[in-house]
Amino acid sequence: MIKAVVGANWGDEGKGKITDMLAEEADIIVRFQGGANAGHTIVNDYGKFALHTLPSGVFYGHTTSIIGNGVALNIPVLFKELQEVVSKGVPMPKLLISDRAQMVMPYHILFDQYEEERLAGKSFGSTKSGIAPFYSDKYAKIGFQVQELFHEDTLLEKLKSVCDTKNVLLEHLYHKEKLVPEKIFAELMEYKKMVEPFVCDTSLFLWNAIKEGKEILLEGQLGTLKDPDHGIYPMVTSSSTLAAYGAIGAGVPPYEIKKIVTVSKAYSSAVGAGAFVSEIFGEEADELRRRGGDGGEYGATTGRPRRMGWYDCVASRYGCRLQGATDVAFTVLDVLGYLKEIPVCTAYKIDGEITTEFPTTELLEKATPVMETLPGWNCDIRGIKNYEDLPENCRKYIEFIEEKLGFPITMISNGPGRHDIIMRESKLNA
Repeated sequence: MIKAVVGANWGDEGKGKITDMLAEEADIIVRFQGGANAGHTIVNDYGKFALHTLPSGVFYGHTTSIIGNGVALNIPVLFKELQEVVSKGVPMPKLLISDRAQMVMPYHILFDQYEEERLAGKSFGSTKSGIAPFYSDKYAKIGFQVQELFHEDTLLEKLKSVCDTKNVLLEHLYHKEKLVPEKIFAELMEYKKMVEPFVCDTSLFLWNAIKEGKEILLEGQLGTLKDPDHGIYPMVTSSSTLAAYGAIGAGVPPYEIKKIVTVSKAYSSAVGAGAFVSEIFGEEADELRRRGGDGGEYGATTGRPRRMGWYDCVASRYGCRLQGATDVAFTVLDVLGYLKEIPVCTAYKIDGEITTEFPTTELLEKATPVMETLPGWNCDIRGIKNYEDLPENCRKYIEFIEEKLGFPITMISNGPGRHDIIMRESKLNA
């Protein structure tokens, strides 16, 4: 069976922890999209980790970790991450890399930096990891698949042609130094040595695993609102963040994805630019940021302070609908224990009209939040294992959110550790 773990919101929902937990019962974990531009923070028996490319199931000896064809593969970043994980006592993971995965080229990162510089105040808030230039090249059909590393003659020829095009932009638009194809080729040959032991037809590997009845987890990056089709365009990422894309980015039949665990935080946070209706500022935001996550709400990749907000039922319901959520994992609930009252955004007001449907970007920019305030539970809930043992106001908060979402909350994370989780039977599943 295939399960997908994806985000309902802007990313940073706590997917890494949920994947790490579900991986205990999985045989294979697949990263199916995105690159090293976002991270998953995981706390387990080995310590605290920020993973950027490696799937979040690498900490179990029984699992195989796959970098799918849909990933923007930055080879040096992947292998640096692998070394860091192993250096902390984690056994060397079983790793497979799709021969059809495309590589983040050294110049993609340069172009990302140069374009953000050029746009200045109108920039997209990029992490400067080369992701937009990478996907631009992929769909312009001038990208490089991993398998091309093993065909050196045609690789160098193609590289010279691509560099000719890139150099026009470097010289005339960015006024930067030109690319030298031979130098990049030498770098790619180093990449080849690194990946050679791991490269295979991962789609075929997964097809055989499905036939053998293996448990497969698809791990998404970011969340619905960063999807280029359905998110807050243009302040989005460059690959689809939806579970549906898991079939494409891993190379598996869509009908095999039976369970879609959609992760949503008990409050809101976002890294990068874009509309964020329930955003809060000042001391209120600072306190939530300080208390949030495990050690505060800062980007796992960039270290940037995350933008903070109260729970947004409109955005989250939309996010769960687009993902096709069969289960909602509700995370970092323990963080809200300091509040006497908890505001929740239940609707938007746009041009004087109240709506509970998530609008397109132009309308979203005009939206103001319609808030309801719920009583807090004002105590620490870490360590609680059973739903019935949670304070009454805490249960009421969960049930209020679930009713607004219309999707079943079946997992509640009440701490950063692997086993800080409460499994719940939802009435929506009854």
